[in-house]
Amino acid sequence: MDTVHPTEPARADRTAFPAARPWRVVGLLSGTSHDAVDAAVAELAFAPDPDEPDGAAEAVVLRPLGTVSDPLPDPLRAELAGALPPAATTLERVCRLDTELGRLFGRVAARAVAEVAGGRADLVASHGQTVFHWVEGPRALGTLQLGGAAWIAEATGLPVVSDFRTRDIARGGQGAPLVPLLDALLLLGGPAERVPAAAGRGVLNLGGIANITARDAEGGLVAYDLGPANALIDAAAVETSGGALRMDRDGAAAARGRVDRALLARLLAEPYYRLPPPKSTGKELFHAGYLRERLPAGGLPADDLLATVTELTAELVAAACRALRLTELLVSGGGVRNPTLLRRTRALAAPTGVRPTDALGLPSDAKEALLFALLGFLTAHGLPGSLPAATGARAAAVLGSLTPGAGPLRLPPPRAAAPLRLVVRAL
Repeated sequence: MDTVHPTEPARADRTAFPAARPWRVVGLLSGTSHDAVDAAVAELAFAPDPDEPDGAAEAVVLRPLGTVSDPLPDPLRAELAGALPPAATTLERVCRLDTELGRLFGRVAARAVAEVAGGRADLVASHGQTVFHWVEGPRALGTLQLGGAAWIAEATGLPVVSDFRTRDIARGGQGAPLVPLLDALLLLGGPAERVPAAAGRGVLNLGGIANITARDAEGGLVAYDLGPANALIDAAAVETSGGALRMDRDGAAAARGRVDRALLARLLAEPYYRLPPPKSTGKELFHAGYLRERLPAGGLPADDLLATVTELTAELVAAACRALRLTELLVSGGGVRNPTLLRRTRALAAPTGVRPTDALGLPSDAKEALLFALLGFLTAHGLPGSLPAATGARAAAVLGSLTPGAGPLRLPPPRAAAPLRLVVRAL
């Protein structure tokens, strides 16, 4: 991610939330690839919905200010990878990871405030690092993200919203995906249960896991985790290189390889794909051991294995496009930087048009960090951040837990109603 250096002089304001001016919020994320911590800074404010001329409804106006990204240090990344399923771990290891990740998130957030926010921000919203998402069959039972919020508050002096997923699970939801709220507000006609005019457009995030948000033929909101994207591609790269590579950079190996149709058929037979949405998944299921168990006895050449797992993700996306009768698919996430994955997705999903979300003013590589900035902003105003149509929860919930910053925590009065639209304005 590139860093944008604003021209506004630094100004500290860490004891009270703003009333008249827009908020500056730092969204923090370390995804399922656990290779870096990304921070996106955005200005957010409520304003009359431009699509409602009578002023009866509100929108959230979001102005991206820029991003920073710091890689996970190799020892920390190795410690994290060694504690993830299917490996066994200890509470001591979990405690150490929670602390070290929290310190890292704090450093990245402080850097974002200094370099991107001009020294002034109002709130940090941190997703943390997912280490386990407890799913049994169609039900999510729990979730765990590490990266202690207190370390971020100490490093920045700012209040922190964290632990975004647990409240939705407590209401019977999957706790994931959370990005459908942003997708619905910005790209799919609003968060209403049915918006017929928005049918035909879908939004795809290609992170470690691929998730999709769309309107069905009747305009109903549909959102769920499709299955693996970078999770299995990265696992294949690590396995076949003996750990020398972390990813298939630019999809080069997959472009050289040939798809093994027998292995692809075994991968597509995964029962998860037949579960009805809403549903969620993660590296608890799709990890290196999962892939190893399905390889043919003699193994596969590295390029062929990478071509096959890349084709798997493209097939899953294409199948969703057909099932939802999509005419347009807007894509974000790290997978956008994999030209082989995008090329195969476009070919298999045709005639659905596939393009990055950048075309609509939303930076595709910063979308998830901006999502958590938005969710933190909503939480501080007492507004729900989940969509029951996406997660399966009994009702929408105000998400997360608040950790005070350097001064007393003074929350603004709760808003009377949730916004119906998200408007992105360029810097």
